[in-house]
Amino acid sequence: MRIGLIVYGTFDSQSGGFHYDRQLVSELRAAGDTVDVIELPWRSYPRGLLDNVSPRFPRRLVGEYDVLLQDELAHPSLAWTNRRLATPIVSIVHHLRASEQRRLTPLYRAVERRYLRGVDGVVCNSSVTRDVVTGFGVDADRTVVAPPAGDRFDPQIESDAIADRARESPLSLLFVGNITPRKGVDTLLDGLAAADGDAELTVVGKPVDEGYVARCRDRVADHGLDDCVEFAGGIDDASLAAVFRDHHVLAVPSRYEGYGIVYLEGMGFGLPAIAARAGGATDIVTDGENGFLVDPDDSDAVADAITTLATDRERLSTMGQAARRRYEAQPDWAETADRVRVLLESVVDNDLG
Repeated sequence: MRIGLIVYGTFDSQSGGFHYDRQLVSELRAAGDTVDVIELPWRSYPRGLLDNVSPRFPRRLVGEYDVLLQDELAHPSLAWTNRRLATPIVSIVHHLRASEQRRLTPLYRAVERRYLRGVDGVVCNSSVTRDVVTGFGVDADRTVVAPPAGDRFDPQIESDAIADRARESPLSLLFVGNITPRKGVDTLLDGLAAADGDAELTVVGKPVDEGYVARCRDRVADHGLDDCVEFAGGIDDASLAAVFRDHHVLAVPSRYEGYGIVYLEGMGFGLPAIAARAGGATDIVTDGENGFLVDPDDSDAVADAITTLATDRERLSTMGQAARRRYEAQPDWAETADRVRVLLESVVDNDLG
């Protein structure tokens, strides 16, 4: 197949969604497909919507393609533009903006519903994402769940190493992600402050929202956590792998995650997760087995989870082993790409028919 993939921004951007897209492209090319990546400039939401009335904009998307793949992140520019394209379209949905609780959520819901009704198929990264997509009116027969592999680091860790690490003090918590309000760092800090037992936290990620980062730092000071919280900033993959290896627990209590590949990446190193119940993390984290699921903004539940793992190291070891087993059970990228390819072929065949 000849495939065009449309994304916002540069394709080598460091995020879970772009990592997914790159792995998918790699596997499709390895299978013999031709894939061209079409990079659109990042847009503010209003500016993206204006692309739909531009007579020249669709020309950037036209090529000799059998099918267009679109990262749903670019939906503002495509919601009405897609109606002017003759090529069949399949959307990759990592995370619907309407799933977040924001002031403009009603607008996002209306635009994303319009966008999804204009595509021929949808690739969903989790069963939760598919439920949301079908709730927007997409026929389930036109969707596929193709989860990420989470093997960016290919960690090699033995059960004995997980057990040995669990005996080390203090309990070391790790947050990994862009530092934005949706990621729940504030909730994590409140939970850490209220927890019993000796624990410390490393926050790894780009300070995308500087105002929010400043408020989080103020929270650290207000709680008297200066000696046990470190903001490490963004780091490369080699350094991140070392950080995963040196910590006990991955704690990312997001207000919403479309999937949360970072939970799976942490589990590769034997790290149980403290994760959001709202979103795709429920496909990965089994509450009480390989981590804890908390409601958004529930710092008391975060505190309880930290206390449990800080004071019961046998439980920490058992959950770490379970986390590693969950990682090993995840489909690899080849299987993920195969699922996507079946959907692409069905869309192309229907269009030819």
